[in-house]
Amino acid sequence: MNLRTDLALEQREISSPEETDGIECEEVKKGDAKITRIEITNENGEKKLNRKKGTYITVELPDLSRFADFTQSAETIADELIELLPEDGLILVAGLGNDRITPDALGPGCAEQIFSTRHIGKELQKSIGFEHLRPVARVIPGVLGQNGIETVEILEGIVRSVSPAALITVDALASRRLSRLGRTVQICNTGISPGSGVGNARAEISAETVGIPVISIGVPTVVDAFTLACDLIGDDATRKIEKNGEKMMVTPREIDLLIEHASKLVAAAINKALQPDMDVDELMALVS
Repeated sequence: MNLRTDLALEQREISSPEETDGIECEEVKKGDAKITRIEITNENGEKKLNRKKGTYITVELPDLSRFADFTQSAETIADELIELLPEDGLILVAGLGNDRITPDALGPGCAEQIFSTRHIGKELQKSIGFEHLRPVARVIPGVLGQNGIETVEILEGIVRSVSPAALITVDALASRRLSRLGRTVQICNTGISPGSGVGNARAEISAETVGIPVISIGVPTVVDAFTLACDLIGDDATRKIEKNGEKMMVTPREIDLLIEHASKLVAAAINKALQPDMDVDELMALVS
């Protein structure tokens, strides 16, 4: 029975968690955050978790629609992101998704709050007191249904033009549990298929397709209805749902607030990871 999730952590829970060949897992606590780092190292691990070889980091936080410590949470995510980024060079941040569909608006909302610095010359940096800014560019490519172009095609063109050292993508994800919606951030270095969180996966964006490292960040905003039913009432009772039910996605009723806060938090974490010498509050003030 196919229980849908975009989270490597949940896929490991569904499969045999005692399986260790090709799967390395580490759990740590940092303040209110629980961090799970999963490394898939060989083909057995790929098959077991149905994921590509690479690093998958899950940061579980208090409800993102009710901030407890915004700065601490942003810094926690930033610390994990820094480990996957190249030390130098331009970083391109792409906010994936459809801003007209609220559960899919995480990426565009985040990209709007990224501190773009590629256009700021060295002399101007000196004059405004920011002498060590890392070059950053951002883009909101939209979706195929809006512009008729696959997202990966847009990003390939931008990558050829501006030659970034790495690409960061931000997109909505799907979880198997309601309890993880708006409480979880996943970071991985294996790329992403845009739209997977809302059941409309498109062409993959990865190092193989765009030619540079791709770090993907996502927050689960929806649960597949069938997966939720399995989680709540068990496999037997859901056979009828699987056979007769329509494909539906479930999202929290406070989804507008969740997207607003999650977009801001992820943007703050990215800004902090790219400009580590600056404070989170200072960075967010520059884009507000």
